[in-house]
Amino acid sequence: MLYSLLISRNTGLFFAYLFSVKHTFSMLCAPAAERNKQPILDILKQYIDNEPRTLLEIASGSGQHICHFAPQFPNVLFQPSDLDDRYVKSINLYIDHYKLCNVKRALKIDIRKDISSWNLPSEFQPAYIDYLLSINMIHISSNAAVNALFEVSKAGSLLSSKDGLLITYGPYAVNGEITPQSNIDFDRSLRSTDSEWGLRDTILLEKKAAASGLYIRKIHEMPANNKMIIFGRQSLP
Repeated sequence: MLYSLLISRNTGLFFAYLFSVKHTFSMLCAPAAERNKQPILDILKQYIDNEPRTLLEIASGSGQHICHFAPQFPNVLFQPSDLDDRYVKSINLYIDHYKLCNVKRALKIDIRKDISSWNLPSEFQPAYIDYLLSINMIHISSNAAVNALFEVSKAGSLLSSKDGLLITYGPYAVNGEITPQSNIDFDRSLRSTDSEWGLRDTILLEKKAAASGLYIRKIHEMPANNKMIIFGRQSLP
C-alpha cells in the first residue's frame, strides 16, 4: 500500500484502508477524511488567492478532499493522484459524481519515480505548479517517498520557483517531542509495522525543506492532534 495506505489511530490498532472505508455510490469514503476536510479547507483559504492557479495533490486517497476543495476555488485547476489503482478509480468516480470542471482525471503517480513518468497534463509543467498538497502521507511513507516530496519542490522541478507552496497535513513530532499519548502510541504502532514509518519531526522536515530552497512558513494546529505545515519558497539572495 506504501504511502497511500490510511491508518486508524483511534484505537491503537491498524486497519488497512480497504477495511476501514464505507462505500457510497461505489466511491470510497474514509470517515477521517469526512471529519478533517473542512478544517483543512479553512486553512487552504488563507493561502490560495483569486488568481488562476494550479494545485497538484500527491496521495489523494479516496478523492473526498479534493472534491470538497475544488468547488471553493473555481480559479484553481486541481490534479489529483495516487499510487493505488483503487483510489485513482474512486477519485474519478467522485469527479464524475460531482461534475467538477476544474479537476483533472486522477493520475497514478509514484512520487519516487522521475516526473517524466508521471504523464502530467500540459497545465502542470515543471516550475509552473503553484501548490503541492500532501495529506496524511508523510507519516506512512518510506524515507525515499518523503525525500522525493521535497525533491519535486525544488526550484526548477515541479513547484513554482517564484511563490509556490508545499502544504502538508498529518501528525508530527515537534523538536523531538510527540504529544499527546495517543500520538506516541500511534507512532510506536507505525514503526512496528514498518521501520521507515512514523511521525516525522518538524526539525527533520525543516532540514529537508531548506535543502529544497523552502522554509517552514507556518505550522497550524489542527483538530485530532494533527498539524498543517506550510512550506514557502526561500527568497533568493
